[in-house]
Amino acid sequence: MASRREEGKGETVMVTGASGFIGSTLVRGLLDRGYNVHAGVLNPDDKAETDHLLRLASDGRLRIFRCDLFDGAALLDAARGCSGVFHLASPCIVDAVTDPQRQLIVPAVEGTLNVLRAAKEAGGVRRVVVTSSIAAIVPSPGWPSGEVRDERCWADVDYCDKHGLWYSASKTLAEEAAWKFAEEKGLDVVTLNPGAVLGPIIPPTISSSMSVLLRLLQGSTEDYKDIWMGAVHVEDVALAHILLFENPSASGRHICSQSISHWSDFAAKVAELYPNYKVPKFPKDTQPGLVRAEIGSKKLIALGLQISPLEKIIRDAVESLKTRGYIS
Repeated sequence: MASRREEGKGETVMVTGASGFIGSTLVRGLLDRGYNVHAGVLNPDDKAETDHLLRLASDGRLRIFRCDLFDGAALLDAARGCSGVFHLASPCIVDAVTDPQRQLIVPAVEGTLNVLRAAKEAGGVRRVVVTSSIAAIVPSPGWPSGEVRDERCWADVDYCDKHGLWYSASKTLAEEAAWKFAEEKGLDVVTLNPGAVLGPIIPPTISSSMSVLLRLLQGSTEDYKDIWMGAVHVEDVALAHILLFENPSASGRHICSQSISHWSDFAAKVAELYPNYKVPKFPKDTQPGLVRAEIGSKKLIALGLQISPLEKIIRDAVESLKTRGYIS
C-alpha cells in the first residue's frame, strides 16, 4: 500500500482561504499526503495569515500566494501549474449584516466565479472542489414533510431574503453559480456541503462555527432555527475535500455532517460532556420540520470517509478553546 506521502504524487494544488479554520487544516492534510500547495491568502504580508501556514511545511512544498477574490490575475497566477483547486474562501458572518450584497453575496458569488475562471484559464486543472455549506441546503421550508434532507435539497433564497438569512443566501447563490459555470464551460466541479465545522484550531483567530460553540458554553440561548443541520469534525471536512479530488467517480454535491440533527441534540451532548458550563436546555425540536438521521454523509462514507462521533467533535473543539484561552 502506498504511503500517505506517495498518494499526492508530488502534484500541485491551490487552496483559496488557506489561512482559515478549514483551509489550514486542509493545507496540513494535503502536505501530509504528498501534495505541493499554493496557499491563497488575502494578504501575504500579514503574519496572522501566514505564520501558522508556514509552520506546517519547511521543505519548500508550500508557497503563499495573494488570492484577492476580485483579482483575476492574482488568482490565475496561483492556479498556474496546479492540477486541482480547492475553493474555500468566502465571507462568513453570523452576526447582523448591514450591507448583505457588499459583505456576503457579491464576494461569495463573484469570488467563486473568478476562481473558476482562473482554474479554467490555467489549463491544467482537472477538478475544482468548491466548499459550499449546509447553508445552501437549509432553510428549505418547501422540502417534503417527513423526508430526510439530502443533496437534492436547496435552501430557499426567497425565504432567506425575507428573513435576513444572508449567509445562507450567499452560499446558495454561489453554489448555483458554480454549477452553472461548470456546465457552460465544461469544468469538472464537485461541491462539499459541511455542517457546523468544529475541532482543533490552527489559525490565531476563531471561526464562526467555533464561536457558536463558545457562545453556547457561555450560556447563549440562540437556537439557530433556520441554519442548523448538524456538526462535523474539521479534520473530516479536510479529508472529505481530498477524497472528492482524488476520486474521479465523485460527482455533484456532498453533505458533510456527523448526523442530521437539531441544535437541541448538540447542546444536550455538550451539556452532558461539560456539565460545569452554562449550557442552557432547549426544547426537543429546535429546527422545525428537520427530520433527524443518524448518518448525514452517505455519499462521502461511500468514498471511504470515516465520520468522527459527536463526542470526539465536541471534546476536540472544547479542549482547543481551552488551550487557546477562550474558556477556562
